[in-house]
Amino acid sequence: MPIKIAVPTEITEGERRVAMVPDVTAKVVALGTEILVQRGAGKAMHIPDESYENVTFVDDAASLYGQADVVLKVQPPTVDEIDRMREGAVVIGFMAAHNRLDEVRHMRDRRITAFSVELIPRITRAQAMDALSSQASCSGYKCALMAATMLDRFFPMLTTAAGTIRPAKVLVVGAGVAGLQAIATARRLGAQVEAYDVRPAAKEQVQSLGAKFLELDVQAEAEGGYARELTEEERAQQQQMLADHVARADAVITTAAVPGRRAPQIISKAMVEGMKPGAVVIDLAAETGGNCEVTEAGKTVEHGNAVVHGPVNVPSMMAEHASEMYSKNLQNFLGLLIKEEKLELDWEDEILAKSVVTHDGEIRHEPTRELAEGDKK
Repeated sequence: MPIKIAVPTEITEGERRVAMVPDVTAKVVALGTEILVQRGAGKAMHIPDESYENVTFVDDAASLYGQADVVLKVQPPTVDEIDRMREGAVVIGFMAAHNRLDEVRHMRDRRITAFSVELIPRITRAQAMDALSSQASCSGYKCALMAATMLDRFFPMLTTAAGTIRPAKVLVVGAGVAGLQAIATARRLGAQVEAYDVRPAAKEQVQSLGAKFLELDVQAEAEGGYARELTEEERAQQQQMLADHVARADAVITTAAVPGRRAPQIISKAMVEGMKPGAVVIDLAAETGGNCEVTEAGKTVEHGNAVVHGPVNVPSMMAEHASEMYSKNLQNFLGLLIKEEKLELDWEDEILAKSVVTHDGEIRHEPTRELAEGDKK
C-alpha cells in the first residue's frame, strides 16, 4: 500500500498558508505516496479544491488524521490534532517546541515521530529543505514594505518642482535571511540603508546589497551561522554604538533571533524615545518577545515620537509564495524519509537526527527534553 500523506486545513487563527500546493503533488506522489487533502485546505489563500490533481479529498479532520502515515503541517499541531493522529505516525512542520511543551509531551506519549523544520541544520545538502530561510525571505520583504507604508515620508530621493526630497534612512538590525531581504527591498525602494549584525561574516553580504555595515568589535557567530547571545559587556557596547544610528533613522527594522530562545532585546525604550518625530520601528521578532523593549506582539503602539509595530505570522501575509516555497521544502524533506516507496528513518542522516523532536516514546531533541522533563531521562 502507498504511504498516505495528509494535508489538513490549518486551524490557527490568521494562518492562510497550506503545507502543500497543487504544483508539488505530482512529485510527492511519484515517491510512492497517496496524498489526502482536507477539503478547503487551500481556501484561505484562494486555492480551490479543483486545482489539486492526483489527490484524495477527505471531508473532515478526524478521518484525515486517522488514515495518515505522515501529516504535513505549517503551524504546530494542537493537542486535539495530536489525539486524532494514529499512534506512531509522522508529523512534519514548524513545532516551536520550546514554547509547546505540553504538545511535545503529548506527541511523546502517543509515540508520534515529530520533525521540526526550524531545526533542520543549515548545511549545503539541506538548503532545499530550509523552511526557516524560505519563510524568512517572505518576512523580510514584507516588513520593508510595512516600514515604507507606515512612514509618512518617501523612501526614495525625489527631484520635484517643489524641491528635492532626501531619501529615507533605514536601519536594519540583524542580517540573516530576513534582514538581507529587508535590506534588498528597502534599497529597491530607494532608501539609504544601514545594517548591523553581531556576526562579522554578514558584512560582505550587507555591502553586496548596497548598504552600509555598522561594525562592532565583537565575535558572536555560533554554530550553523546563527548568532550567540551577547555578554553583558558586549551588550553595553552594542547599545552605545546603535543609539546614535537609531536616533538618525526614519525607519528601524529588527530581525534578530536566536533559535529556540527569546529574541534578544536590542532597541531600548530610551532609544525609541530618542527617535525623530514620525519614525517607525518594525519588529519582526515580536512573536518571540521582540527586539525592541516597547514592542507588543500583534499591536502598533506609539511611544515618544515614534510608532512601534509588532507584526505576527508575517509569512502568512504572503500566503501564495510562502506556501509554494514551503511545499517544495517539505517535498525535498520527504525525499529523505521515503525510500523505494517505503517510510525509512535513517538516524545516521544528520538532517533527520538534528530535526527530530520526538520518536518512539522519547523526546529526542535534547534542549526540548531538558525543558519538558528536567533531569529525567
